[in-house]
Amino acid sequence: MKEENNFDRQKRREKILSGCTTAVVYLVLTIWALIVLFPFYWMLLSSVKSYSAYNSEAVPKFFTLTPTFQNYIDAFTAVPLARYFGNTFLFTVATTAIMLVVIVLAAFAFARLEFAGKRLTFAFFLSLMMIPNELVIITNFVTTTNLGLRNTFTGLVLPSVTSIFYIYLLKENFEQIPEELYRAAKVDGTSDLKYLLKVMLPISKPTVITIVILKVIECWNSYVWPRLITDDPEYYLVSNGIQEIRENGFGRENVPAMMAAVVVVSIPLILLFLVFHKKIMEGVSRGGTKG
Repeated sequence: MKEENNFDRQKRREKILSGCTTAVVYLVLTIWALIVLFPFYWMLLSSVKSYSAYNSEAVPKFFTLTPTFQNYIDAFTAVPLARYFGNTFLFTVATTAIMLVVIVLAAFAFARLEFAGKRLTFAFFLSLMMIPNELVIITNFVTTTNLGLRNTFTGLVLPSVTSIFYIYLLKENFEQIPEELYRAAKVDGTSDLKYLLKVMLPISKPTVITIVILKVIECWNSYVWPRLITDDPEYYLVSNGIQEIRENGFGRENVPAMMAAVVVVSIPLILLFLVFHKKIMEGVSRGGTKG
């Protein structure tokens, strides 16, 4: 009887301890979520505050009782933001499409083809990831300028059409596909390109989707390179447009309108992530798992 009571007490203690641990974990996660989401909340809140209400707050308020959408109208009338959206869409689609062709072919070559110096070449490629991005930007700027590609879409797109990290990620995924499939395909007379398109890419679809989504986000958020390579408003992206608002004095005087522009720019990426976040997690996990 005593042994049963001791057992029950031990079970209750374990249950209480488990409940406390779970509560602490959820509390920490909740606090962390609030910290991460607060900047987005503040951005959205500022975008619906009127100009007078925003500037009259000696101490910023965390809510507003008189929201307005005039700031969004002001954001589109201050600069041709709609045209910048079109430029950004074209830049994103072109860069992502060309990059996908480049990295798929490169990853297939490193994963399946045999050629002299393959391992040394791949190791050299990986070592390029150690170079600071600032040095690459300087080199790309000088090269692009010497080629006369400033203020052109070609100059915007070309420096971003490859990625060593994406090649590595896709190569690791390709290597998980049994090599016996490749040998069997070669026996049947299947070309390398056909095998890549019909076998490897469908199997690696989650990773490919992940790479496409990450590249789209990268292009959409691109600021430094577009800002550096073009000073012609005809080629401005949305990031340049927001900066143009600020430089014209509009952003300094009317922060809510500037925040409204940031909200509009952020919405496509937020929706993209919410729709495909499972694919991103699946692709990254598959790319980093061997066997």
